[in-house]
Amino acid sequence: MTLREWNKLPSFMKCKEVRPYWEALQKKRFALAVKRIGDVLLAFILLFILALPMAVIALLIVLDSRGPVFFRQERVTAYGKIFRIHKFRTMVTDAEKKGPSITAGEDERITKIGRILRKLRLDELPQLFDVINGDMSFVGTRPESVKYVKQYKKEYYATLLMPAGITSEASIRYKDEQTIIGDAENVDETYLNVILPEKMKWNLKSIRAFSLIRDMGTMVRTVFAVLH
Repeated sequence: MTLREWNKLPSFMKCKEVRPYWEALQKKRFALAVKRIGDVLLAFILLFILALPMAVIALLIVLDSRGPVFFRQERVTAYGKIFRIHKFRTMVTDAEKKGPSITAGEDERITKIGRILRKLRLDELPQLFDVINGDMSFVGTRPESVKYVKQYKKEYYATLLMPAGITSEASIRYKDEQTIIGDAENVDETYLNVILPEKMKWNLKSIRAFSLIRDMGTMVRTVFAVLH
């Protein structure tokens, strides 16, 4: 996905709060094109390497609990496009009807194998398909649920200038988000008023400072964060 011209942005994004971020990315169009090519190549390579491990994970999910192998949920990516993200299912069937969208603490909806997959972030491996489809990138703002995007401040819309990402600087710093939220009385409210604003500071900073070298550094730090 390439950066759109300013007059071709969705009307809700054409505001003074978003303009500085668009201008910063406008100067890096070539790097953005290389980023997309690199995303697709790396995604195909990883799918080839991880095909067998992913098949084993799928089998373990089926044996662990009833329900589909994949979890599909509507998320928002570049320019406000809504897509259905691919993740390995880590919660019981119909978990969204039994609690908030954000999991906190020892959420009882998480399955046994799901806890392991979440801890190692293996549940996100199927997002390689989303990268190939162009809905996601390896590095970028994590895709939020539609209901949260509807409550964005105008400046937050700048994060929609680029495809959503599998990882980001904010993801690394808030990798223990569930623990931070803890047993909040209102998980959604805590996420919107406490966690999201802090994550957005890093997301917006990353857009202004975007570079291919910075992206590669984020990917390396993500690996070390997971291993740690």
